[in-house]
Amino acid sequence: MKPLDDIIAAARSNPCHIVLPEGEDLRIIDGAIRAVGGGVARITLLGNEARIRGVLRARGADPDHFTIANPLVSSMVQPFAASYCEMRKHKGVDEAAAIRAVSDPLGFAAMMVRQGHADGTIGGAIATTADTLRAALQIIGKAPDSRIVSSFFLMMLCETHHAKKGAFVFADCGLVVEPDAVELADIAVASARSFQTLTGSVPKVAMLSFSTGGSAVHDRVSKVVLATALARAANPSVLIEGELQFDAAFDEAVSAAKTPGSAIKGAANVLVFPNLEAANIGYKIAQRIGGAKAIGPILQGLAKPANDLSRGCSADDVYYMIAVTAVQARANRVRSL
Repeated sequence: MKPLDDIIAAARSNPCHIVLPEGEDLRIIDGAIRAVGGGVARITLLGNEARIRGVLRARGADPDHFTIANPLVSSMVQPFAASYCEMRKHKGVDEAAAIRAVSDPLGFAAMMVRQGHADGTIGGAIATTADTLRAALQIIGKAPDSRIVSSFFLMMLCETHHAKKGAFVFADCGLVVEPDAVELADIAVASARSFQTLTGSVPKVAMLSFSTGGSAVHDRVSKVVLATALARAANPSVLIEGELQFDAAFDEAVSAAKTPGSAIKGAANVLVFPNLEAANIGYKIAQRIGGAKAIGPILQGLAKPANDLSRGCSADDVYYMIAVTAVQARANRVRSL
């Protein structure tokens, strides 16, 4: 899959440090072995050191090529807890609560990223999405220029039966349930940036609806029209069109018939759905019926990268998410210079 190969090559060109809080899970270990062996990232695995070292050796990997840390006995817990206490004191967090929070692998990993000991983190192979996101939002927090944190799936259409091939962003498939027009505009702008960061290609953003160019009148259509205007105003250099039905956004012939003046011309690569319901259903149809490879949910809008895995993930999924998170981290470094 060429788009994935390009992401992996970008990660390999300047390897970042990724911390994996579920370091005893076999899928996590296998994905980490592949990432370290391929020079995609430097990896810290959290968990019982003896157990992790034993699994690494059994799989033919050198444990010394990894950093292994156990939050339950780490000397970093006390300074992490002090920082967490200061950060959450407005919520009435005391020292005992702070120690519990940062001794948890998800909290420890997020603190590593926040404090600059790692460039990004990935969880969710064992933990729930809610717990994974909570740690990221409470500890890493939003980027200074972000009003909301949202998510997207990177959809790879690379099989022989795919008439149109390449990488596509579907947003927001996993986090913001019913965005208003302002939030939808923010999701569009963030998704365009994410697409460019990960693929190096020019984003072409379609704001999706059940209407194209005023073919239907409804409050839900009006929301997408307003969101399109707000997104364009916020980022006039990016090509953003809406409201568009999926076929007008994706198919050149349909676009020519429905939107003859379109600049996208049915070649959208960033598809922004009007709500979580539509987006989640849409990506799963593309994955299960269309045979697209779905990578995500990938978070955007955080101060530093943190991503979520499905509890049904494979070692390959872990490996690909490590590469994606590493590329995000590299871009984050460049923006902060």
